[in-house]
Formats: sequence, C-alpha cells, structure tokens
Amino acid sequence: MHTLLIANPKGGAGKSTLATNLATYYAWRGKAVALGDLDRQQSSAHWLGLRSASFPAIARWEGDEDELSKPPRGTEIAILDTPAGLRGKRLEAALKCSDHILVPVQPSSFDMWASQDFFARLAEEKQVRKGKVKVGVVGMRVKTGTRASQQLVDFLAQFDLPVLSSLRDTQYYLQTLPRGLGLFDLPAPRVARDLEQWQPILDWLEPR
Repeated sequence: MHTLLIANPKGGAGKSTLATNLATYYAWRGKAVALGDLDRQQSSAHWLGLRSASFPAIARWEGDEDELSKPPRGTEIAILDTPAGLRGKRLEAALKCSDHILVPVQPSSFDMWASQDFFARLAEEKQVRKGKVKVGVVGMRVKTGTRASQQLVDFLAQFDLPVLSSLRDTQYYLQTLPRGLGLFDLPAPRVARDLEQWQPILDWLEPR
C-alpha cells in the first residue's frame, strides 16, 4: 500500500482539492483507492458521499481528528486529508504511515508565513530526515505572470524541497466538487491545460 499525506497548517490552502482529485486519478487507473479525512469539517468525506456509482469507486478510510483506523483491506493507494494545525504527536503519527507528503501553498503572505514554520517542523521529523517520507510542494490557485506568483516562487526557493507544479485557479475545481467529481472525471480534451499542470505531481508520486 502507498500512502499519500496532504498537509498544511493553514485552513483553506487547498488540501481537500489535492486529496479528492488525486483520488479520482488513481481510481481511473484501476487502483483500489481509499480516502481518509481527519479534518473536523469532513470536506473530503462529504465529497465522497456525493460521488455517483457510475464513476470509478473510491473507498472511505474511516477516521476523525482523534483516531484513524486502518484503510480498507486491499487498498493500494491511501490518501489522507489532514486538518489545519497538524503538529506534534498527531503529525508524527501521520508521518509514520505515509510515503509522500504533499504541501499545498497559495501565493498569499499568510499562507507562505504559515508554511514556513511547517517546513521547519517537517525538517525536524525523523521520518523526513531519514528520507523515509518524501515531501513535495504544490502551488495552488496560481495565476502565472503575476507579482503574487513570482513572490511564491521566490519564497519556495529558500527551502530544500521540490516544487512539483503550480495549479491554476480554474472553475473546473469548483464545478466538480459539489458532484463528488474531480478533474480526472472530465473529458481529457476539455481539461488538457490542467492535466499538464498535474503531470509533474503524478510523476513524482508514482510508486516504483
């Protein structure tokens, strides 16, 4: 089983967007996917409840902010959406069961300040220091060519972490979420530009 942890200490950073869209990608690839949601708001869990049976199935990984059960038997890809403020023993426990961490960061000062402290905490974690867990960064809601996007690039350059890609701010994410769908549920030609932005992330995550 391959476990992906989606984490950022700030709310509204794009964790659930990453988690749900990754789940749809692996589901379409024929993988047995389980999606867990530790956030009190249960946004990803609610999204999963809206998903139609006519689309590739995604199992629910039961858990909440206090306790996480084992993924369903036979799970190949387990994706964990985490709450804001993940730290301490809860972060350590999540890292122990993870292979990759994706950290979404938006091009705003508040998001960058919060991420800076989080990156420092991650660097101190034994699982990360020993290379057992790989950490990658994804820019979220980025408008290329703007001053804000350049500030995000400059900010991330100070850390020894791979910046995998930047995802644009598009209505496709807003249109699919209320239906329990993701970008990968849509016809590929319609979202070709966005699929290009996702490809470096998928290449980095691909289990070897």
